[in-house]
Amino acid sequence: MSCVPVMDDGDEVCANCGKQGSDSVALKNCTACLLVKYCGVDCQRAHRKQHKKTCKQRVAELKDEQLYSQGLERPEGDFCPICTLPIPLPMGKHSVLNVCCMERICHGCNIAAQNRGMHDCPFCRSTYPGNDADEPAMIQARVEKKDPAAIHYLGELYYYGGLGLQKDIRRAVELWTEAAELGSIEALFDLGNAYRKGYGVKRDMAKAVEFWTKAAMQGHAESSEALPDLRENRGDKESLETIKNLFMGGIATKEQFAEALKGYQDAVEEMKSQQRDEAMKFGHLLGKK
Repeated sequence: MSCVPVMDDGDEVCANCGKQGSDSVALKNCTACLLVKYCGVDCQRAHRKQHKKTCKQRVAELKDEQLYSQGLERPEGDFCPICTLPIPLPMGKHSVLNVCCMERICHGCNIAAQNRGMHDCPFCRSTYPGNDADEPAMIQARVEKKDPAAIHYLGELYYYGGLGLQKDIRRAVELWTEAAELGSIEALFDLGNAYRKGYGVKRDMAKAVEFWTKAAMQGHAESSEALPDLRENRGDKESLETIKNLFMGGIATKEQFAEALKGYQDAVEEMKSQQRDEAMKFGHLLGKK
């Protein structure tokens, strides 16, 4: 029996037994792939082995369609709240995060405010903290108000051990998890990195991809770049290992892994040359001296 919906005089039929849908026979979709319908649970179970491969392929396609149809617009946090223009990437080099209001202000607006003689925050007009000792109190005040940006930033301080805080990666992951639940896209990205590298948590590539995907679908550029492309591999062994882990974790299909492996092998073969092989051997010899 084909896994493609069978049409009979314009009416759909059960993919397993062929029973036609009617007022007395209500057909229900396979909720995973939406490709086929069944007249009941028994038929769905009987057809599962035959349908499994097609179902997994379609589920993967639906995930890709969802990912690539969303996240094309940059999120609200990527725009300066004063000039309302998107901040150039990487944003850390082109803007400043003010802890008083947890708003990221572009350098252009900061300089414009200073030229007008304004030396307070150009967004909320609060006085800047006098020194590093004052910043934690301002951040904590925002954290207590459940500000996701502040909670994420506090997590970064624990991750790097900034502003006098003792470095605590586990605490950082806890804060990022809370911030992500409250809507922080940056926290989703940092959680992806933590799970990818095994920092503060057990290394889990499937979870890393899950967090990056959620962030990428909301327009986070770095998460989009971090996600491995399951359809292409340009000779990057680490990317191949990533896709292998996704396959082992049930995220990528067997076909996607096989395609990535072939792409990796083709790319490696394409980049080979006698001169490069000799250079590699020469490099190894130099390393032994």
